[in-house]
Amino acid sequence: MKLTRLLTLVAAFALLFNISCNSESEFTQELFYGNGYLISNEGAFPAPNADITYISGDFSAKQDNIYSLNNNTSLGSVLQSVGFNGGAAYLVMNGSNKIQVVDRYTFKKYGEITEQIDNPRYSAFANNFLYVTNDKYGGDKYVSIYNAANNAFVKKISFTDNVERIVQAGGNIFVQNASFGFGNKISLINTSTNELQSTITVPNGDITKTIAVNNNVYVIAQGTADSYIYQISSSGNIVNTKTLTGIANATNLEIYGDRYYFTAGKNVYAMSMNATAAPTTPLFTVPDSVDQYSALYGFNVINGRIFTSDANGFTQDSKISVYSLTGSLLTSFTAGKGANGFYIN
Repeated sequence: MKLTRLLTLVAAFALLFNISCNSESEFTQELFYGNGYLISNEGAFPAPNADITYISGDFSAKQDNIYSLNNNTSLGSVLQSVGFNGGAAYLVMNGSNKIQVVDRYTFKKYGEITEQIDNPRYSAFANNFLYVTNDKYGGDKYVSIYNAANNAFVKKISFTDNVERIVQAGGNIFVQNASFGFGNKISLINTSTNELQSTITVPNGDITKTIAVNNNVYVIAQGTADSYIYQISSSGNIVNTKTLTGIANATNLEIYGDRYYFTAGKNVYAMSMNATAAPTTPLFTVPDSVDQYSALYGFNVINGRIFTSDANGFTQDSKISVYSLTGSLLTSFTAGKGANGFYIN
């Protein structure tokens, strides 16, 4: 038996190899992308150059383009977001109008959803259903619903307002009816009936991001002078409001431990969830980028680390910076074009 090829990604990372025997047969060991982080790279529209970057948990290893590497084809155009359901990852392709379904640990494709997919944005799972927001500029806006067991189309719910982020809390689905800082409504879908149950209107600001943590929904809304964080119960009631006095145009809300993390401009802020006053100084400020849209294009807080991306004008590889919870820079590296999201895997 003769070893004919060995590709080492990095020490402590998985090995991809082909072994050739006397019979000329070949054996392949699949790469494993667990115990680390995934970075979604949306690419530069309209080119089909979206893909995923994998980073090991200790940041010692990185592999770019893991979808194309494992499927011998391009992922497509504009990877908007990634959803997870058990061992599957759902890659929501806004430009290609499809959802690619892959094994989240090998990134081998085993499914694709195209029925009733038109400019998809985000996905969520509840009660054995997959929910996808679709928002075509100047066109239809709806949530398409699928059987999560076989990805078969079930129905769609149409909206007159925009549909953007979508989250699950307490078995209900919450749809953000706001895009690009315009809109102040959240819609609640009852997953027992798959019908629209109620609409929540936040009293101040325009919603920029919606997340779900511990069966509660949290919304950050921006204003020109102050911004706001709203806590919404799983039944659809606003139960708490934080006014971010003096912080305009806040975005990118995340929760880690008992603290809110959010951004405004190039500033990253941290704030106790029990605080009665907004922070007066940022935790840190990211460097200037080539344009106003690239800095802090992606943001998340995972495992006690703050992940940020600089999209670098969408013409070059993105710059990824990882900070401690106290704002110290831990490491930096590059990913694909238009890095827009970070996920634990």
